[in-house]
Amino acid sequence: MRGGTPSFESRLCPPDELPARRAALPGPVVFTNGCFDILHRGHVTCLAQARALGASLIVALNTDASVRRQGKGEDRPVNALEDRAAVIAALESVSLVTWFDADTPLDLIVACAPDVLVKGGDWPVEHIVGAHEVLARGGRVESIAFEHERSTTALLRRIRSL
Repeated sequence: MRGGTPSFESRLCPPDELPARRAALPGPVVFTNGCFDILHRGHVTCLAQARALGASLIVALNTDASVRRQGKGEDRPVNALEDRAAVIAALESVSLVTWFDADTPLDLIVACAPDVLVKGGDWPVEHIVGAHEVLARGGRVESIAFEHERSTTALLRRIRSL
């Protein structure tokens, strides 16, 4: 790319376009979600492992308001949605990036009907939002064990103590 818009920007997908854009992806399609506020090794490892479970990976990000409602702190997210989305879209493991303003991504999961639903190892399968719906359609739900114990909250705590 010389000047102009980076190619990864084409991976950004407004929620209302998700069903149509998902239909064009090679399957199996994997779906995961999160804040992904300050990207770290744990995030990128989990996303790469999620992608390995299928041919395409959709990542849904909490909007800024949704992140604030999670109680992660008054100053979170550190990075605005458009910045978080661009960084995630630039990862080779990611096929599409969308977002949701609700407290959970359930509506997006239902709308895009992924073949595989994934969350990090801190989520038992029975507590993963959308698991029932994906399993009822014959899909799979996976909780990927953490290979690298990292936390944005812990990272911010360390930065603030310097």
